[in-house]
Amino acid sequence: MNPVNAPSPASSPSARPASSGSSPRTVAWATMIGTAIEWYDSFAYGIAAALVFDKVFFPAGTAPLLGVLLSFSTYAVGFAARPFGGIVFAHYGDKTGRKATLVVSLLMMGGATFLIGLLPGYTSWGVAAPALLVALRIVQGFGVGGEWGAAALMAVEHAPAHRRGFYGSWPQMGVPAGMLVANLVFLALSGTVSDAAFQAWGWRIPFLASLVLIVVGLAIRLRVGESPEFTALKTRGAVERHPVVAVLRSQPKDILRAAGVRFAENSTFYVHTTFVLTYGTTVLTLDRNGLLIGVIISAALGLVSLPLWGLASDRFGRRPVMLFGSALLAVMSWPYFWALDTRSLPVIVLVTVICVNIGNHAVYAPQPAYFAELFEPQVRYSGASLGQQTASVFAGGLSPLVATALLNVGDGYTLIALYMTAMCLITVVTALVSPDPYRDGLRAAAPTPTTTEANHV
Repeated sequence: MNPVNAPSPASSPSARPASSGSSPRTVAWATMIGTAIEWYDSFAYGIAAALVFDKVFFPAGTAPLLGVLLSFSTYAVGFAARPFGGIVFAHYGDKTGRKATLVVSLLMMGGATFLIGLLPGYTSWGVAAPALLVALRIVQGFGVGGEWGAAALMAVEHAPAHRRGFYGSWPQMGVPAGMLVANLVFLALSGTVSDAAFQAWGWRIPFLASLVLIVVGLAIRLRVGESPEFTALKTRGAVERHPVVAVLRSQPKDILRAAGVRFAENSTFYVHTTFVLTYGTTVLTLDRNGLLIGVIISAALGLVSLPLWGLASDRFGRRPVMLFGSALLAVMSWPYFWALDTRSLPVIVLVTVICVNIGNHAVYAPQPAYFAELFEPQVRYSGASLGQQTASVFAGGLSPLVATALLNVGDGYTLIALYMTAMCLITVVTALVSPDPYRDGLRAAAPTPTTTEANHV
């Protein structure tokens, strides 16, 4: 395969793959719908796990804290399943195409969420109820693991060369979109049904509503053509037979680069949106709703800030934008907690917007384009997914747990701020030592000796 810094023949207009017939905007909407469903499912499950799952799916009389811990353990299972989904979907995404995995992952995520809404509780089915809840959560996590790679690459590979950063930011917009919808649905329920009704049946409505999202998502995604890059691979006989193995052999440094540039945004995101609720309510005794307002406002602004940072990466390059964002997140580690300590809602909202919409999104928005530009087309899905899931496990998945543990052993937030700074510095160092091939174009899909040999394995 070509070395990372080699000029790409795909940079020239004559080498660009033929259009799939789908406009970049249509594809962008389709990818955003999928990631919005992914995050809607995730946030809906997290909210329900905190509010009712301990009472619905576990025996009556279970100690309240134990019930919540058991409830959240089912939530964690979904994160554990993501890397496996990422690997399996990456294999087929590089081998059979992006579009099929885009549709299958949508059906898995949305279907599992809908079935959770139908699942009887412990009083009806006994231990089978939590067992099935865990099984459906695994299906959710498996589908989520494959969703991001397909969505990101479809958006980028359909985009014109000078707008890959912009269109690549659309699947990233699914995070604030899903967060907004999930919180608004639960907020509407809390204002219209009693606590008893919510526990009996009201909590099921957000899960059953996932069926509507599936129908909308499928209607959009089935209209989207296959990625022109993958179509070119098939035409030229350059499809990799064992893409996951091939990318581990040929581009291991690029997998580490992709993981490294995620550490800043992935770790701090869960501190700014999840751990903040624990810190604010237990240490500062702030009102939970006030803290949620800051998160919701930031989520709404994310629908604007993410595409703007994507455009900035098209203009100035992926690396400068990601460096700026990760450096800002590092600098804000202590001021963020200083702002929380003021107990002033406007100050908390302001610092949340600075950290998430400026710092975090500057790192997050360029990633789909950057990952696509790093990897050869034969292994692009596999490389991007492996990098993304590696960071999710070691940065995002652990950060709330690490922050909570540091809060317990330390004196205030000092150790947490040091941890956040260290995570950000990993991204800063990674970006500094990594190439920025945004002007080179996506790599050519022509067969190489390595690919030809792989086809005979």
